[in-house]
Amino acid sequence: MSQPIQTTAIHHITLTVSDVQRSQALYEAVLGFQKIADYGPRAVMAKGSVMLVLGPPPDPSQATAGDRFNPNRVGLDHLSFAVESREELERAQQMLAERGVEHKYIKDLGPGFGLYVFAFRDPDNIALELTAPYPR
Repeated sequence: MSQPIQTTAIHHITLTVSDVQRSQALYEAVLGFQKIADYGPRAVMAKGSVMLVLGPPPDPSQATAGDRFNPNRVGLDHLSFAVESREELERAQQMLAERGVEHKYIKDLGPGFGLYVFAFRDPDNIALELTAPYPR
């Protein structure tokens, strides 16, 4: 039996979006990603060790007009980004409310997980989440 492939981390995440500049603006303003390069029509962004690529559909002729993300399709369900504390989740909740970004409430997953989560959506309805640990 062969050994599993030895991966060390996720190198990057690429999201197909309907408007690269609109999505880039949200990921910069809300999550602090910085654009580091263009790769054809794609925006390559980074924050720390996380690289995020935003691009139009690979084959525009196959794109569905007016399509929006749906977590019930096979593939991506959501992306979760770690933050340091519940206070950072509260700050994020306030910021998103001020910007009119649809969001949920901060949810306590209980002591079994020791996490708080806060969910919201990007301009294409892609589900995003911020996750904070319980205080130590």
